[in-house]
Amino acid sequence: MSGIKNNKLVVIPTYDEAEIIAGIIKAIFSAYPGTDILVVDDNSPDGTGNIVEGISRRDTRVNCLHRSRKQGIGPAYIDGFRWAVSRGYDHIVQMDADLSHSPGYLPEMFELIRANDLVIGSRYVKGGGTENWGLIRRIISRCGSLYARVILAIPVNDLTGGFKCWKREMLEKIDLGEIATRGYGFQIETTYRAYKKGARIKEFPIVFTDRRVGRTKMTRDIFFEAMVSVLKLRRGAL
Repeated sequence: MSGIKNNKLVVIPTYDEAEIIAGIIKAIFSAYPGTDILVVDDNSPDGTGNIVEGISRRDTRVNCLHRSRKQGIGPAYIDGFRWAVSRGYDHIVQMDADLSHSPGYLPEMFELIRANDLVIGSRYVKGGGTENWGLIRRIISRCGSLYARVILAIPVNDLTGGFKCWKREMLEKIDLGEIATRGYGFQIETTYRAYKKGARIKEFPIVFTDRRVGRTKMTRDIFFEAMVSVLKLRRGAL
């Protein structure tokens, strides 16, 4: 725990989020002041990383990990997790930078992680859901999670969700160096690897709100990578 004030950390990958990054940092601290924040920035052309550096000079709870280029959400989270593990954080949250994941859920996540190894903010358990999504997107997301759940035979309802809280010990067990997926298949792969290591996994309901500013990072190629990665995981090819 040397060098850190809190044992909790929120990891946020960013690319061109200058419009909203200060707002999400403020919202996180409003919801849960007793956490640190690590922004993992992929050399955003709009200066996102510089904004975070400015905030960090005023607030020691904020840090920025600068990466040389855009490499995908998976590698960004892996670098963030390694940074967190090496500094002794006990509980590590991963969340989007666009307020799709409400910081208001953080107190519940940090409470639930005390008795679990992985806590997932789930759209697909009772009480969960989505807002501002069209019918086609809802169908694709729901079917994607169901497809992964059936193929991998894992009792998790929201396998494609990216709002999670990890215990440090579980991140150490799953061996971050073995994670192969770069896009949103990363969410499926990490949960599956945790399950195979015997993780105590807890889902709790959240309402996912479509991003309020900017454009979604989801593409057709990212979607198909996730679907193919499920089959590879099932065959043990990842």
